[in-house]
Formats: sequence, structure tokens, C-alpha cells
Amino acid sequence: MRALGPGSVSSFLKVILDVFHLVLWIAVAGVSVGILAVLLLSFKPELLGGHVTIDKWRIEGPWLGPIAAATLAGADLYLAGAIVIVGRLRRIFQTLIAGDPFHPGNVRRLRVVGLALAVLELGRYAAAALSHLVFHGRAHVDGAVNLTTWFAVLVIIVLAEVFREGARLRGEAELTI
Repeated sequence: MRALGPGSVSSFLKVILDVFHLVLWIAVAGVSVGILAVLLLSFKPELLGGHVTIDKWRIEGPWLGPIAAATLAGADLYLAGAIVIVGRLRRIFQTLIAGDPFHPGNVRRLRVVGLALAVLELGRYAAAALSHLVFHGRAHVDGAVNLTTWFAVLVIIVLAEVFREGARLRGEAELTI
């Protein structure tokens, strides 16, 4: 099976990315509605039942609404980062389907993907520190360094440079008679 062009593996992966992109947008909308609902319900805390459970966290007390909303906002930001990554990957795969892997725009797209991954990882560290401060160790958000993520960031940055060099060589070849 071919890797590039219409009907190739690239076009199949592009369809998967398109579906995932839509699912991410739906998730962002759902979490945003959840934030609004929690904030509105925080004006009548008895409607929340005295506590909210998000994943493994049980949030209770006078700051129930704002803490739950902030937690959901963090999830929304993470989803937004995933949308940025998937969106750039979709555009890269569009160029692969068109048979133009060394399109100059792919360099910038890969750099954005690498930067977004780094920002998401740094955001995870910030969320771990913040949860430790707010929950005093009762909630555990893993703040350990993930070498796999940082390795992926470095690989993507190197690939961006490979694509930049490929685009440069292609540009030079087009000028050759």
C-alpha cells in the first residue's frame, strides 16, 4: 500500500484525524457546558449535593464550585492543546495526500506540534503543583518528568528541521534547469 497520495495510508490516517478532531471539539463543548453548570450551581451549593466527584477527586466545602470549575477548565485547556496538535497533523496529512511532503508549511506545523506538546507537559507540571497546594496532598496529579514526552518533543523538532531541509532542497531543484 502506498504511503502518499489519494487512497494511501496517509488518506486513511487523515480520516481518523478528522474524526478525532471533531470528537475533541465536542469534548471541549461538553466540558465548557460542565464548567458553566458547576459555576451556576455553586450559587446554590445544596443542588450540588455537598460534593462533586471528578475522576478520583472528591471536592467538597465552600469552594466546591470554583475548584470544580477550575479543574474542568484545566481539562478544557488540555483538550484545546490536543485540538492544536491534531489540527496541525491534519494539515500535514493534507500535504501528504497531495503528494507534497516537503511543503514549506509543514516545517511550521511540526514546530507548533512540538511546542504544543511541550506546553501540555509543562501544564501538567503546573497542575500537579497547584493540586498539591490546593488539596495538600489529598489529590494526586502526577508531576514526575515524563522522558517519553520530552523525547517526542525533541524528535518532532528534529523532524521539523529535516522537513525544512527537504523544502530547501526541493526549492533548489525547482530552480535547476
